[in-house]
Amino acid sequence: MPEIIAVSDAAKAFIKQQGGVVTVRLSPRHGCCGGLANVAVAEASTPKDPSLYQGHRDEDITLFIAEELAYQGLRVDVEGFWKLRHLYVDSVLK
Repeated sequence: MPEIIAVSDAAKAFIKQQGGVVTVRLSPRHGCCGGLANVAVAEASTPKDPSLYQGHRDEDITLFIAEELAYQGLRVDVEGFWKLRHLYVDSVLK
């Protein structure tokens, strides 16, 4: 059975430092000529309306994931340095 979403060890440590909650959702991005694309984002916070997300608990981390992103071969990881670190979503499929 495929994972709901993979979370790297580095991302788990970062999420724990930020309060232990992560939300993975689609975020609309507008292009210069009126185009629109939904991009998967990960945020170390609780969603405004948790009832709209699947909730999961793993290793002291609470994960809220949008239905359309579950079981899609995605991974949450962390990048950056010191205070500029942030979570991102990428594909585990190469």
